[in-house]
Amino acid sequence: MKLVIAIVRPEKLNDVLEALYRAEVRGLTISRVRGHGGETEEVETYRGVTVKVELHDKVRLEIGVSDNFVDATVRAILSGGATGEVGDGKIFVLPVEKVYRIRTAEEGQAAVTPVTVEDSSGV
Repeated sequence: MKLVIAIVRPEKLNDVLEALYRAEVRGLTISRVRGHGGETEEVETYRGVTVKVELHDKVRLEIGVSDNFVDATVRAILSGGATGEVGDGKIFVLPVEKVYRIRTAEEGQAAVTPVTVEDSSGV
């Protein structure tokens, strides 16, 4: 199992989500974050004081996937998030030692497998 963490431009979020949906990647967490990578620094003057604006709005996605979904997840983020410009973001793939689904106490791959309609209705 892996944890895929992606930092992308906010304006590319819908494209990334659509690409993930098409790749059948389900279950993710999204956070609004600010950060600085390779973008050029902006300089603004505010009330006569020059200020460097170094942090940019970004979106952080965290997606827990089984090993066989890692490549599809990364490809989806790359295709949906790329503009070709500096500041498109990064993707990190980290190993996951353990994962548990709180509702059922399932662990491992069963805990990161999407729940189907039948699973949630008790059928």
